Amino acid sequence: MRNTTKSVTTVLAAGALALGLSACGADDAKSKDGALVVAASPVPHAEILTYVKDHLAKKSGLKLEVKEFTDYNTPNLSTEDGSVDANYFQNQPFLDDFNKKKGTDIVPVVTVHLEPLGLYSHKAKKAADLTKGATVAIPNDTVNEARALKLLAADDIIKLKGGAGNEATPKDIAANPKGLKFKELEAAQLPRSLDDVDAAVINGNYAIAAGLKPAKDALILESPKNNPYGNFLAVKKGNEDDPRVRKLAKLLTSPEVKKFIKDKYAGSVLASF
Repeated sequence: MRNTTKSVTTVLAAGALALGLSACGADDAKSKDGALVVAASPVPHAEILTYVKDHLAKKSGLKLEVKEFTDYNTPNLSTEDGSVDANYFQNQPFLDDFNKKKGTDIVPVVTVHLEPLGLYSHKAKKAADLTKGATVAIPNDTVNEARALKLLAADDIIKLKGGAGNEATPKDIAANPKGLKFKELEAAQLPRSLDDVDAAVINGNYAIAAGLKPAKDALILESPKNNPYGNFLAVKKGNEDDPRVRKLAKLLTSPEVKKFIKDKYAGSVLASF
């Protein structure tokens, strides 16, 4: 099932993972000392923010707190209810879908990086090696599921129906020469599924967190050219001009952060500025 519409668990859960907020409950996440509290996925978002906090923020007069979440629902909900000031984990198609379905009013501030989506396998060395009837795990949230199918279509593994957009599902597949079977899973669970399926399309942040190197290990990888899936700093509408947010936006798009991303991720994460 798709977690933006049919989840039978609480939106604060991420499959078998711990609740989204890793350090403390959402109720006490908001800083009381004037610091800007930002919700982020652990890798690479929280790592990039921690670099800013440790090396750039103090000089700019910015107090910054980073709160790690392991799912794709809690950061926006916490930003909407004011438990945190901002978040950094998502792309525009995902946010558009989330705002529409959850009634939130989150807006982007500045795009920072792209994590190319990739196809991974413990059984195949290249995409052409996938056997007939192979099982491929894909994300079950609306936008990333469509994104995964588009990746497979771009490599001619499947063909999508004309007009299949950001809500495409396996039902929108027009041609499937290998007769692939698709297993829809929470995005965070995909790396752990690799021993149980023939291949999996995995979001860059979860791939990196699982020790995969997208630039090296992916059988196929999204192209950064004209890619609409850049990840950005986001806030609740009306908070875009908060001086702390503006300071962080400037630091996140600084030459120092661009160098950090290049040196640390070696092409598995790409600066978008």
